[in-house]
Amino acid sequence: MSDPLAVIAQFPGVPDAVDEARQAVDRLYRHRVLRRASPAVSTESSLRGARASAALEGVDVPLDALRRDEIHDPLVQGALRASAEMGRMGPTWRKAPRQVLARLHSVAAAGLAPDRSGTDVADAPGPDSGAALSGTAVSGTVAPGTATSEERPLAGSETSRSLGLSLGRPRTADEAPDPLGLGPAPTAKEAAARMDGLLDLLARPTKAPALVLAAVVHAELVVLRPFGTADGIVARVAERLTLVEYGLDPKSLVAVEVGHLELPYADGLRAYLSGTPEGVAQWVQQCASAVTLGVRETAAICEAMQRG
Repeated sequence: MSDPLAVIAQFPGVPDAVDEARQAVDRLYRHRVLRRASPAVSTESSLRGARASAALEGVDVPLDALRRDEIHDPLVQGALRASAEMGRMGPTWRKAPRQVLARLHSVAAAGLAPDRSGTDVADAPGPDSGAALSGTAVSGTVAPGTATSEERPLAGSETSRSLGLSLGRPRTADEAPDPLGLGPAPTAKEAAARMDGLLDLLARPTKAPALVLAAVVHAELVVLRPFGTADGIVARVAERLTLVEYGLDPKSLVAVEVGHLELPYADGLRAYLSGTPEGVAQWVQQCASAVTLGVRETAAICEAMQRG
């Protein structure tokens, strides 16, 4: 059986980048604070990751305001809900990834797309939103941004229905929003076919490191835009879930989303879209750098907890 991920793992520059990221994670796991406070560190890392994921979608909010549950933007709340839901989806990810992605989209896109009956769910209570994720307050090391929700057009129910969008279901329209400026999305039929290929890839055994698989899952979900809304939020949660379930970061400590926010995110995805070995390798190396930067963020959380 062919192993395309193993081929990607050997592209020039990828082995060294993946090894550097793995060593960074190993060093983080030896931090003394994690002997007594690993769950609290994971909670804070998830909160910062959700904030960074929303910022990558154009909604940059202050971390302290998020901790105080003062941010009610539906995209930010969706990022928080999806991050919280990830913890419940772990064992299912390997067995039924399609089901997990549908569930993640259902919680991430509430308020951005109509539910299956065509009713907006902007006010639907999500599991563990900001107040729950921020249960352990730690002095922030991420510079607060500026909320831009008023400037960002949201998909209302009529717009969402006209684009064939609904919670947890693949889009049926050929058009999809392009928040990152990546160009036209694949048609609905093309996206569905490539999604089948991605899910098949997840089902295959591979010798590739978890980071390579996570990078491909992340990129495919962003560029295919299979749901047509909140795809980036879902993609970054799926990446983190893959790092957890495939062994690189089993305690979900690494704030990899923060790393992506510090890097030229859209440029990396455009490189992946080129389909060349060089472009795909560039994206995987960028994901490895995001992990390393995410480790730095989590180490700062540990140091803040150690200082009390």
